[in-house]
Amino acid sequence: MLPNLTDYLQDLPELGLDGLRLRPLREADAAAWHAYLRDEAVTRHTSWQLDGPDALVNLIRGYGQPSESHSLRLAIVTADGALAGTIGLNEISVSARRAEIAYDVAPPYWRRGFATRACDTVTVWALRELGFARIQATVLDTNVASAGVLERCGFQREGLLRRYRLVRGISRDFWMYARANAAQD
Repeated sequence: MLPNLTDYLQDLPELGLDGLRLRPLREADAAAWHAYLRDEAVTRHTSWQLDGPDALVNLIRGYGQPSESHSLRLAIVTADGALAGTIGLNEISVSARRAEIAYDVAPPYWRRGFATRACDTVTVWALRELGFARIQATVLDTNVASAGVLERCGFQREGLLRRYRLVRGISRDFWMYARANAAQD
């Protein structure tokens, strides 16, 4: 049985990178999050439908109630408190003991290993501490960078999901990746 996820937001895993840490996403993060999500280079290979900072505030409120929203999102912050990115679990299914991991990183922090470290840390935490059996990810077929992050984190590519999700009004193909809890085999 999975624990109450809200309880775990108080005791998040360490990222092990100097000055970089995870914390619950706050409504005050919406403006900084929106500022880098507006960058087409950030969202080009994603299905993000950005409606503005107010929509992000509503998302953040939902992430604070994972049992109701079936999702949670964490801020990746630097030593000075700057929002470097976010990472979280979407489509949490307690009965199936699985969730979908998703992340984004602000461009000034690209190519520094932040996404890989956060993805691996949150995946291990979700499998070991939270009791999930499977963490999966869907990646737009053109998102080579995200596929690389997942592969470095031990995720296996399982197959292509044809016309899986709308991306700016067009049905697009996504790769399915997953990492399973080997201790439960």
